Amino acid sequence: MSWDPRSLPDQSGKTFVVTGANAGLGYFTSEQLAGTGAHVVLACRNLAKADAAAAAIRTRVPGASVSVWQLDVADLQSVRAVSETLRALPRLDGLILNAGIVHPSRDRQVSLDGNELIFATNFLGHFALAAGSLVALRRTPGSRVVSLGSLISRLMDSSLDDLQLATTYNGWKAYAQSKIAMQVFGFELDRRLRASGAGTVQSLVAHPGYSISGLTPGIRSVNEVSRGKRVLDGLQTVIGAQGKHHGAWPTVRAAIDPDAHGGDYFGPRLLTRGAPTRQFATRTSRDRAVAARLWERAENLIGEPFL
Repeated sequence: MSWDPRSLPDQSGKTFVVTGANAGLGYFTSEQLAGTGAHVVLACRNLAKADAAAAAIRTRVPGASVSVWQLDVADLQSVRAVSETLRALPRLDGLILNAGIVHPSRDRQVSLDGNELIFATNFLGHFALAAGSLVALRRTPGSRVVSLGSLISRLMDSSLDDLQLATTYNGWKAYAQSKIAMQVFGFELDRRLRASGAGTVQSLVAHPGYSISGLTPGIRSVNEVSRGKRVLDGLQTVIGAQGKHHGAWPTVRAAIDPDAHGGDYFGPRLLTRGAPTRQFATRTSRDRAVAARLWERAENLIGEPFL
């Protein structure tokens, strides 16, 4: 079927959990899913911001069904607590692994668990959350996990041998590794689910292209951008930039397109912007040897087997 991101199929009765849903891509992913009739859980670190985002969705989407959970993906204890709540859900149709640090710090920082902070936030917490939600996903026919990748995987590469970057930290390297890890994980998760007989749960990957705040609709307490930034960001349309409301389209398609399948990779048609289409991922993203090493180390760091 052709896909129109402005006319989405009805998802009434379904439940989706979106991490980092109070702003940016996560907010617009949540708003668009709420517009389909689904119930959307905004899983966010800052409850005040999450409440403001939920209020904005209710205002912009009449009749929207949304709720808020507190989740800090950089804190494995927080992830474990939310995982217990997830396992108790009667159904979980989609887990959207979106939260992340986009602008890396200049100096290396660590999470409460002692892991490099960008790696912990963008990847490791999501690995643990997906593991903790499998019970609810498995009881829900057609459920999906959507991992958020990035265009940076095409600009920088890594075999993910030095995840903690203890002596070689560079902010952009840390960000690139975390997003490459998310893509590697998303594809490997689908392979392992099928191998384990849990093929009713599918894992897909999406990337938002080049999506920036200054081209995104202004929403009080969600996306408030100065006039100067709007002017500067507007100049970036010549190099293919788009707003984050459009950057959410590939994620939403991966979550609800009935013709999508586990292992699919969605991104903007013109690579940096445009309607969401299936795309080819980088060789590293689908490298099984890289995936096996990443999986083993991630299991060791969260202290339990994934499947």
